Amino acid sequence: MKVVFFSPHFPLEMPRFVRGLAEVGVQVHGLGDVPLESIPAETRQYLSGYLQIPSLHAGDATVLDALPQLRRLQPDQIECLWEPCVVVAAQLREALGLPGQGVQDAIAFRDKPIMKQRVAAAGLRVPHNARVHTANEAREAAEIIGFPLVLKPIAGAGSADTYRVDDAKELEATLQKLGHLPEASIEEYIDGQEFTYDTVSVDGQPLFDSIAWYRPRPLEARSNEWVSPAQIVLRDPHQPALEDAVAFGRSVLKAMGMGTGFTHMEWFRKPNGELVFGEIAARPPGARLVDQMNYANDFDVYREWARVACWRTFEAPIHRRYHVAAIFKRAQGQGRIREIHGMDQARRALGEWLVADELLPIGTPRRDWKQTLLSDGCLIVRHPDLRTCEAMMDLLVQDVHLIAG
Repeated sequence: MKVVFFSPHFPLEMPRFVRGLAEVGVQVHGLGDVPLESIPAETRQYLSGYLQIPSLHAGDATVLDALPQLRRLQPDQIECLWEPCVVVAAQLREALGLPGQGVQDAIAFRDKPIMKQRVAAAGLRVPHNARVHTANEAREAAEIIGFPLVLKPIAGAGSADTYRVDDAKELEATLQKLGHLPEASIEEYIDGQEFTYDTVSVDGQPLFDSIAWYRPRPLEARSNEWVSPAQIVLRDPHQPALEDAVAFGRSVLKAMGMGTGFTHMEWFRKPNGELVFGEIAARPPGARLVDQMNYANDFDVYREWARVACWRTFEAPIHRRYHVAAIFKRAQGQGRIREIHGMDQARRALGEWLVADELLPIGTPRRDWKQTLLSDGCLIVRHPDLRTCEAMMDLLVQDVHLIAG
C-alpha cells in the first residue's frame, strides 16, 4: 500500500505517525515544503519517497499543482494529521478518487460555526454562537449572546487568537487584536471544567478512546504567562462518572459524519453537570496528549492509528493502567534559561513515576509562551491513583521554576 503523508517533519508528532505507517507495512511518500535533506534522518529512513512543493501555506492552488505527480505515483490513500492542510488533502482525495474524508466533511471539522450547526442539529448542547465578518456584526452578536463571551478564529487550532471578553470595552480591544482575521466566531462563554474526548475510529466507531482533563482550561493558560499549563489523561473513560461524556462524544462523532482515523474533541462540564460541546478536529491532539495515551496504556498509538488508517484494525491491548499528567513549564524573565530550581528534589520525590523530564537545558533561549503550549519544557508523571497523580502534578507546577535572564 502507498500512502501520501502531509508534512512528515512537522509538527512535533508527525514523524512518529510516519514511523507508525512504515511499521505496519506501508510505503510512505511524504509531501512537504522543505527539502528532503532537511528532514531528520530518523524520519527519512521511513520514507519510500518524497515530493517537495513550494509551500503548504500558499493556498490550495499550490498544493493542487502536485496532482500530476500524484497521479503518476498512484497512491492508495492520502493522510493528513496537520489541521491547516486537512481540507486540501480532502480535495486531493476527491480529485484522485481515493477513499477517506471528503471536502465537505473536512470543512465541517475546520469551520467552527458549521461544526456547531451539525452538532446542534443532532440535539446536542453547543455554545450560542455566530459567524462575524465586521466589528459591527460582532457588536450585534455580543448583544444577543451576552457577556462573557469568547472570540476565536473560524478555523483556528488550539487556543491561538482566542480571547475571553467580559464587557463591551474588552470587546472593542479584542476586535483590534483580531483585525487581521477576515472572519471570526463569537461564542457564549461556558463556565465549567474543560475536557477532551479523543478517539481512533473506524467508520465513526471508536476502537480506542481517551478522556483528558485540562488543568486549568486552555484559555486561562493561554492568557496568563505565570500559569504552568497541565492536563491529565484519565486512566479509564469507561467508568460511571464519565459514562455520559463517552456517550456525548460518540454522538458528536455520528453528528459530524466521522469516518476512519483520529479525532480530538473538547467539551465542558458545567457546575450543574450539563455537558456542552466545544469543538472537534479530525486529527490527533497535540501538546503531548498522544504520548500521555501511550504512557497510560503502555502501547504505541502512533502505530495503532496507522493500522486503523490502512488496515482498519487496532491490535494493541488497551491496558488502562495509569492516570498521566503532563506539565508545561514557562521560564520567569526573558533571554536564556540560566537557573532551574526544584527539579533535583522533584526527581527524588517522584522516582519511577516521573516518565518524561524534558525541560530546556540551561543556556537555551526561552520560547515565546504565546506561540507554543510546549513552552520551556515538559514534565510527565503517571500513577494508578488519580489523587496521587494530581499531587505529583501539583508538586511540579508549584515547586519547579525556570529562570531566564
